[in-house]
Amino acid sequence: MPSVVLVGSQWGDEGKGKVTDFLAEKADLVVRYQGGNNAGHTVVVGENEFKLHLIPSGILYPEKTCIIGNGVVIDPAVLIQELEYLASRGINTDNLRISERAHIIMPYHKKLDELIEESKGDAKIGTTKRGIGPAYMDKAARVGIRFIDLLDEEEFSLLLDRNLREKNNLLTKVYGVDGFNKDDIMREYRVYAERLKRYATDTSIVIHDALKGGKNVLFEGAQGTLLDLDHGTYPYVTSSHPIAGAACIGAGLGPTEISRVLGIIKAYTTRVGEGPFPTELREEVGRHLQDIGHEFGTTTGRPRRCGWFDAVIARYTVRISGLNSMAVTKLDVLTGMEMIKICTGYRRGDKIVNDFPASLKTLAECEPIYEEMPGWQEDISSAKKFEDLPIAAQNYLKRISELAGAPISIIGVGTRRTQTIIIDNLF
Repeated sequence: MPSVVLVGSQWGDEGKGKVTDFLAEKADLVVRYQGGNNAGHTVVVGENEFKLHLIPSGILYPEKTCIIGNGVVIDPAVLIQELEYLASRGINTDNLRISERAHIIMPYHKKLDELIEESKGDAKIGTTKRGIGPAYMDKAARVGIRFIDLLDEEEFSLLLDRNLREKNNLLTKVYGVDGFNKDDIMREYRVYAERLKRYATDTSIVIHDALKGGKNVLFEGAQGTLLDLDHGTYPYVTSSHPIAGAACIGAGLGPTEISRVLGIIKAYTTRVGEGPFPTELREEVGRHLQDIGHEFGTTTGRPRRCGWFDAVIARYTVRISGLNSMAVTKLDVLTGMEMIKICTGYRRGDKIVNDFPASLKTLAECEPIYEEMPGWQEDISSAKKFEDLPIAAQNYLKRISELAGAPISIIGVGTRRTQTIIIDNLF
């Protein structure tokens, strides 16, 4: 029962889409287990680039079954747009399955997301305003609407009645804006239900049967460890759990059925949104990484803040998600640098901090302790094995592996599927 969980090991945007796409070739099922369309994956196949937000990257292989699990919150309009986008690119989506237990993003979720963020002023957290947080809030408050409810017109109508009483009251009396009309939402969402109903199923059974039958299953999360609701840089986090443990809850399987956990980690560090970032580079080197690495959000287009590799974060992720190994992406972006820095720990006043702190105040007061290593000038984009890399690049990878406390299984040296070095096969 080979099953692999992929987790982002920084603040997201580590290149999970490419790694998922690459590993999907040997997987039978690819399962998305949390998040919503507030995340995006960019996958390059030959000369073609695909941008995905909800549907797992494995959809680019026509014979693979792709699952949107119960831990995902779904904006049906966005999902339909994505299905149409893939169809226009010649991609068959017949093998997509959607959990009946996944929660649905409603129009009031998106409006509230926008209003709540605006009300915070300078204390904003950088939400994408796509309704993700409010949808998870309703889920936790036990007033959410699930995919199975959307497909039952009578049940959907009853739940919408109940929710609009509360949401419209909040919108009009607290925020001073117009509420929503039930009939308008009913008409809109009945169209979505008709379009999507053929994908609905109990996906936990599909996954269970696949594992029982000895098939390869790949689980992918969105965002990254430091955006986890519990273990991230709270409150500058997402509203779900990108860490490996969430795969069991968000897909509907037990922890004993997970064979391996792979952490996707960039050869440097980036983040989008607000919050402290110890190794952030605000001058020329940071702009260089941003430009060469094309560090702009797939979903929002926002520029990503860039910094040196942070081994404190890497060690934290290895511990929190129990990583068996790492996939290092975008190593090629560091090509051409005379010197490369690695953050090995933090200094706070006269104290050394080796473990990632819970307090954002503490994190904001931490200064990175750097170790310098020589860079390399050789083009590595055509390297096929570890030994093809320049000695300086090999040494850099060995050092970050040593500092993180996990071996490296995969190395990305470019955006294409073929620009991938495999050290250890996961399937």
